Amino acid sequence: MAERSRQSEDMRVRTKQFALRIIRLVNSLPKSMVAREIGKQLVRSGMSVGSNYRAACRGRSAAEFRAKLGIVEEEADESAFWMELLVEAKIVPMQRLADLLDEANQLVAMTIASIQTSRKRRT
Repeated sequence: MAERSRQSEDMRVRTKQFALRIIRLVNSLPKSMVAREIGKQLVRSGMSVGSNYRAACRGRSAAEFRAKLGIVEEEADESAFWMELLVEAKIVPMQRLADLLDEANQLVAMTIASIQTSRKRRT
């Protein structure tokens, strides 16, 4: 149980740091209309990752926990999408986003693994 608690706290820290990194990125985007619009979407999805993870940790049942983690998965993947658009639209160079994009993909993978583990436990 202590291991799960430590992992949960590690994920809480990672998802909050992810949101903070997204905020800093969006604040540094060019002031073009397209960059602003993508930035708005990225801020929403990036901050939602951490807030929904926290909500999942407070879930009243295993089903509620998994449902909230499903939102975390979707929002982290959506964040990756918006970052890919920033790169492919040549608004931000890939080397600047590589680490943050990797973190988004890691958060997706970790969340999927947590959902699968929760399903196996059926608690």
